[in-house]
Amino acid sequence: MGDAFHLRSGGIEMVTVSRRDLFGRVLRAAVGVTLPWGLARTPARAQGGDVLVFAAASLKNALDAINTQWQKETGKKTTISYGSSPALAKQVEHAAPAQIFISADLDWMDYLAQKNLIMPETRSNLLGNRIVLIAPKDNAQSIEIKPGFDLAKFLGEGRLSIANVDTVPAGKYGMAALKKLGVWPTVSSKLAQAENVRAALLLVSRGEASAGIVYQTDAAADGNVKIIGTFPEDTHPPIIYPIALTANATHSDAAPFLAYLRSGKSKPLFEAQGFTVLGAARS
Repeated sequence: MGDAFHLRSGGIEMVTVSRRDLFGRVLRAAVGVTLPWGLARTPARAQGGDVLVFAAASLKNALDAINTQWQKETGKKTTISYGSSPALAKQVEHAAPAQIFISADLDWMDYLAQKNLIMPETRSNLLGNRIVLIAPKDNAQSIEIKPGFDLAKFLGEGRLSIANVDTVPAGKYGMAALKKLGVWPTVSSKLAQAENVRAALLLVSRGEASAGIVYQTDAAADGNVKIIGTFPEDTHPPIIYPIALTANATHSDAAPFLAYLRSGKSKPLFEAQGFTVLGAARS
């Protein structure tokens, strides 16, 4: 199979990164995104009884820093598996032993809640984010994002990298914004859809897409891309990351780690990556 293949779905022509390419060349690259439970050749099991957290891929830099700080302070280690929110939610549904789930949107947390797979009393809205338009830093010409802006002209013969627009939160937010701005019909045939937002980021970082739609926090984590525009917040649903213990969370450190993520100790590490911490941080 080549590097990419064409696929028509729902009337949209997409360039989708091939399975071999996506899992071999993109996801296992320097972004360090853990393959979702059940898809990895060797699952990222919690070693030595560690708390296992399932978290949206866009949280990687922040949660890695928080986990390191937690380990230094407590001597305890947490294993974090990163992936797309839908993939992780489905794995929780199929009995993956995650103790904590952090989604990049409300829908996938609601999905688990409706199946009684989270502890509702532990659920809260943890973080906020923004979506931005990025380009390789060597070709980063600013563009004003407004109704009718000519994104198709900017792309030229290139592609717009975006997470899957049907299921992945970042892709859904991006599609909603493009539709609201009236430019979706001009770019829907130019999409390069990826499994998650970090994979979409990498396509731009490597120059394999002319532009991409990712979270502001992802753009800040990659020095090879530059933000060329920010989507107005009124063009898409609010970007909210909810957190909760799963229904099967029995590990003695699960609730303490969840509390730590919501605490004032984690707040500066989230903010350092560009997230907005929602609500008052717990002491």
